[in-house]
Amino acid sequence: MNCKISRNAAKMLLAELEKEENKELKLRVYVTHSHGDHAHYGMSLDTPTDKDEVVSTDKNIDVILQKDEPLLDGVRIDYFFTPEEGFAVTNPSKGNHGDH
Repeated sequence: MNCKISRNAAKMLLAELEKEENKELKLRVYVTHSHGDHAHYGMSLDTPTDKDEVVSTDKNIDVILQKDEPLLDGVRIDYFFTPEEGFAVTNPSKGNHGDH
């Protein structure tokens, strides 16, 4: 499994992960719901379980992904400032390029 994180997203995520209360946590990306051939995603700070795979990224952020969820393999995390500030999680490898 793999996960890509953009530079803007990494900056925002590292600021949160480096807080004292989050030192023992990792970023989890999960499927909130899926339909057809794509999914909608969510993120939280969490600890891995035996059902998860921890994926290292090139931004030095470890990401928890559920092992048996194929729609998580290849997710991309971006952070946009316009038109609305916030994170966007997509999976271009599965044909998901954003919400509709």
